[in-house]
Amino acid sequence: MTDQNAREERRHEWVADCSLRAATDLLAHTWDPVVLAALRAGACRRGALRASIGGISDKVLTETLRRLTANGLVVRRAHAKAPPRVEYALSDLGRSLVEGPMAALGQWVAEHGDELLEAQEHNAD
Repeated sequence: MTDQNAREERRHEWVADCSLRAATDLLAHTWDPVVLAALRAGACRRGALRASIGGISDKVLTETLRRLTANGLVVRRAHAKAPPRVEYALSDLGRSLVEGPMAALGQWVAEHGDELLEAQEHNAD
């Protein structure tokens, strides 16, 4: 197999990889990365989480937390107290996403965000 064929095969593996599609789907949901970033500071209750984010509706926050929990990125902890108290926190998997790829993307945006916005404005004209 030539180097070119090997590169083509690896490229096709990435395109067909269901795990890659599942991971990129996380960033396709507008609020998923925002909620994950907000939980980076530590566990918090739903109301505090919503207040720290701002601009997210109650319904959307509920849907986002359910999706992130179902994907194993967030854990929901119910405390047996009166009144009942629920907190949300990053799981180990969620923390690895936030501190790895999301941090790298954040660094890229810090370095190139202005260029990106300029290009978008230029092409919108």
